[in-house]
Amino acid sequence: MTRQSRTSPAGSERSLHQAYDTALLDLDGVVYAGGEAIAHAVDSLAAARADGMHLAYVTNNALRTPDAVAEHLSELGIPTEAAEVITSAQAVARLIAEQVAPGSKVLVIGGEGLRVALRERGLVPVDSAEEEGLAAVVQGYGGPDLPWGRFAEASYAINRGVPWYASNTDLTIPGARGIAPGNGAAVEVVRIATGAEPQVAGKPLPPMHRETVLRTGAKRPLVVGDRLDTDIEGAFNGEVDSLLVLTGVTDGAQLLRAEPKYRPTYVDRDLRGMLTGQPEVVPAGGAEGGFRCGEWTAVARGGVLELRGEDGDASGVHGGRGAIDGLRALCAAAWSHAGDGACGLDAGKALARLGL
Repeated sequence: MTRQSRTSPAGSERSLHQAYDTALLDLDGVVYAGGEAIAHAVDSLAAARADGMHLAYVTNNALRTPDAVAEHLSELGIPTEAAEVITSAQAVARLIAEQVAPGSKVLVIGGEGLRVALRERGLVPVDSAEEEGLAAVVQGYGGPDLPWGRFAEASYAINRGVPWYASNTDLTIPGARGIAPGNGAAVEVVRIATGAEPQVAGKPLPPMHRETVLRTGAKRPLVVGDRLDTDIEGAFNGEVDSLLVLTGVTDGAQLLRAEPKYRPTYVDRDLRGMLTGQPEVVPAGGAEGGFRCGEWTAVARGGVLELRGEDGDASGVHGGRGAIDGLRALCAAAWSHAGDGACGLDAGKALARLGL
């Protein structure tokens, strides 16, 4: 994929797990939510691996170590080695190590994942802004119980001129009970207190993509994610293809409004989409024009996205492919109408018809 404006989801005659050598899978909202496996994830990943696809798990969540993530995935029924897990903590640790002297002290605002990653790079994690010779401050997701005082500790050091780094700036994180504040929200707290800007390593920025490529050796990767502003934009920046699954943060309305850098190559309901080809979206022809996918045709007309075809319902979203075909057609109509901008057409009735 090149960094040109995408005007519709792509089709693929081959199953995606056969068309790509490595799946770079996000975790939260893709493989699990709130610690529990998302429906169809375990079986889909097992089938992809059995057929020769390499699986790597790429997460902006810097809280847990690769060992802990691999253990959790294995407990869910997805056998995983620590080397198959790439975290934003690893990416930011490499970024810091390239800019400070070996053995430097780094103030950690976050969890064990950051500490392990820093030690891997020969750096010394510390807890106090008063440490002599402090070379950097690094901030990563520390879980819901991270004390407020840790933000103050970061602010003291940053206000003295110590360089500031962040593993990622995701504003939210999905959980079992819904959407919660992510590391980006915590970064905003420190930004307000300091007026400073951190160097950021995680998706969608280049340091994370570089870390992933270095650790996986992927030749033809497919990024699989649930977030437009991290997973899909990161794939766009890295000039690789992507699959958006609708099991996490992004919903149909957000997808239709996506600007070019947020538009995925493929769209599917869940990880079963890795095991199939992707239907082609084609011009509908005729006087009304529009775009067709499967039994659905989408047209942009009079400030509204219209959908015609066989009736859709919620069962088509959760069980069959029909509703997703309708969404693909709507994407083509919306993105073509918007060009290099964001689509402002009303799609409420069309999405409701699909159960989206």
